[in-house]
Amino acid sequence: MAEFEKYVETMYEETINTPGQANYAKSAVGQFRDTYKDGKYKDYNEDKADEGNWWVAVQNPDRLDDPASMECGELPFWVENNDDPGVPQAVTPRILAEAAYNAIQLPETKVTLAPRDVTKVNLPTWAWLDKATFKEVAVTASLNVAGLNISATTTAKPVSLTIDPGTSDAETYPASGECRLNDDDSIGEPYAKGKAAQTPPCGIKYLRSSGDGTYKLRATITWAVTWTGTGAAGGDLPDGTFGTTQDITVQEIQSVNR
Repeated sequence: MAEFEKYVETMYEETINTPGQANYAKSAVGQFRDTYKDGKYKDYNEDKADEGNWWVAVQNPDRLDDPASMECGELPFWVENNDDPGVPQAVTPRILAEAAYNAIQLPETKVTLAPRDVTKVNLPTWAWLDKATFKEVAVTASLNVAGLNISATTTAKPVSLTIDPGTSDAETYPASGECRLNDDDSIGEPYAKGKAAQTPPCGIKYLRSSGDGTYKLRATITWAVTWTGTGAAGGDLPDGTFGTTQDITVQEIQSVNR
């Protein structure tokens, strides 16, 4: 209550006391102040401090360039405790879930390869994700003010790894290049001694040398995003897809003729 009053009064004083400030700006801020001090509301509803709260539209700082972030343009208004604020952009568990979505920090998208940086023509290269790094990531957002206590948890889970060899002279395993989540929540399979003759469940085979350069292998991870919130709310949010490029040197297998 006091915080909102201080905000309005400070803005009013700074505007009217700024040298050279345009008259229309002074008039606008004066009308805004009058709404809450002597107009629709009286003295910022100080006599109702325990009965409700001021609701104020706030633009998402992570979406300042998104026109949709300006759709919430309501002037500050008063809402009695436990009342529906009556505006479509009011904070809900779904909106908290979207805020948590924006705050999720995912690990760097880098796939483990064997051989790692240098491979041979026609030699299968194994690819997999480190289970210790690529696991579920969750963020919880909550709002607890008088008459309103809601929260939502958003969870991102890696579901597939897509490999683009960086050249048409290559084959992927599987042929689609998309390695799906295994039953144990891993993606791909780590290479181990003795598997050199096996076909990797996730990987690449280059058919031509990269010469004096490298191929730009791109590994893209798709994260499935879900949320749960207050009141048994929940559902899906848009998948997140993040990729990175790795340099791969492919050499010809040298043979010796006798």
